[in-house]
Amino acid sequence: MKTALTIAGSDSSGGAGIQADIKTMIANGVYAMSAVTALTAQNTIGVTGIMEVTPEFLGEQMDNIFTDIFPDAVKAGMISSAPLLRKTAEKLKEYKARNIVADPVMVSTSGARLMKEDAIEALKEALLPIADILTPNIPEAEVLAGISIKTGDDMIRAAQRISEKYCCAVLCKGGHQINEANDLLFRDGKYRWFFGKRIPNPNTHGTGCTLSSAIASNLAKGCDMDTAVERAKAYVSGALGAMLDLGRGRGPMDHGFELSGKFIR
Repeated sequence: MKTALTIAGSDSSGGAGIQADIKTMIANGVYAMSAVTALTAQNTIGVTGIMEVTPEFLGEQMDNIFTDIFPDAVKAGMISSAPLLRKTAEKLKEYKARNIVADPVMVSTSGARLMKEDAIEALKEALLPIADILTPNIPEAEVLAGISIKTGDDMIRAAQRISEKYCCAVLCKGGHQINEANDLLFRDGKYRWFFGKRIPNPNTHGTGCTLSSAIASNLAKGCDMDTAVERAKAYVSGALGAMLDLGRGRGPMDHGFELSGKFIR
């Protein structure tokens, strides 16, 4: 069995972060491992508290993973402080990690800020240059590219800037009133649109975490980048289309929408 590691924060409500990543990785056929960067107190309405681990403890978690069950892919999600970002990058370089998917989580679906100001610079300097693919949404892509994104052409320009700056593939996620649900993959000087239809489901908590983890899962299984993105996008659409409705705010998706067997029933 192929393996994948998520480096991210815990979501106590189970819809995003480590919990969403593990569910996604299992549903996409890989063995999931985790290095927790922070505990969050949150639900579908919002985030009320964040308690970070120390950089030393994050490093210890990663040491134990890489020296025992070496991951075939790595997803890096919510890493909210500069010291934690630098420790993450240090360990990923030390162990020559492969198939690194970086989801630059800056703000939660509910609008809570998840990244400190100094952490954005550390993200740019330490983590992004060693990633194989970045998966920013429109606001995150605006920060990374330094331009405003209002149209599909703006998405192309932003993705190209980010790709050239960090020498990696960039999946600029659509939505945010730009388009229906079309994502743009820019890599090796070329781009490709992955078209989708907006699903009328307000429960979108954890979609970014889920997409990046699904990409990592497919890269772990040996898929090329385009195929990994295509399969991940289809998985997220399926999870949204299952129309799970939990909680009083923006609820989670059904990560196990396609799981079957006697233990599921």
